[in-house]
Amino acid sequence: TTPGMTGADLANLANEAALLAVKRKQDQVTQADLSEALEKVQLGAERTLVMPEEDRRRTAYHESGHALLGMLQPGADPVRKVTIVPRGRALGVTMSTPEVERYAYTEEYLRGRIIGALGGMAAEQVVYGVITTGAENDLEQVTNLARGMVARWGMSERVGRLSALPSDAQQAYGLSAAPRTLDVIDGEMRRIVDECHEEACRKLRDHRGQLDALAQALLERETLEEADAYRIAGI
Repeated sequence: TTPGMTGADLANLANEAALLAVKRKQDQVTQADLSEALEKVQLGAERTLVMPEEDRRRTAYHESGHALLGMLQPGADPVRKVTIVPRGRALGVTMSTPEVERYAYTEEYLRGRIIGALGGMAAEQVVYGVITTGAENDLEQVTNLARGMVARWGMSERVGRLSALPSDAQQAYGLSAAPRTLDVIDGEMRRIVDECHEEACRKLRDHRGQLDALAQALLERETLEEADAYRIAGI
């Protein structure tokens, strides 16, 4: 569950886990300590937040949407943990990490990532018929992935095999391609994201029972580890 981490990162992780074990008066560091330490290192410390029950329930569905689509998507990174405990800026977190470090990504894998990232918003739409601000970070991820697919990695027939925008596209947007090309890029990004959003909503409607089961388990237990999450979803 730690691909991409350096030796120093792992030393820091082990140290955080040891501190947790001491706090809990244990004489050994357990898997649960390491898992919680990994969350702290990657996502920030837990926040104490008094959340209205309706917001808590919506967050449970949001995270369950991410998790369920991550489990259903062929070739997606395994879901390691789902929680509705607020961390950093997030109200809840779904952690997915690959089995091994990846260096090249297929179009199918990237579409799966977009579908998974849209899972929270799709779940809120399927269950409540609303869109909330909880998807802000998800949409940033989705936009960056779609832009890369269309403008950098040649995954759009209309744009073709061009690197139309440099990797630091946030700063150079509009400076490296003709206005007409930028319009095409924009249209293709929207097409990919709209297709992925429709698929996310369709899959969640088709698997509504599993979505409800995950959300209910999160409301009761707040955090689900990998094995429990897959068992509850029946996957």
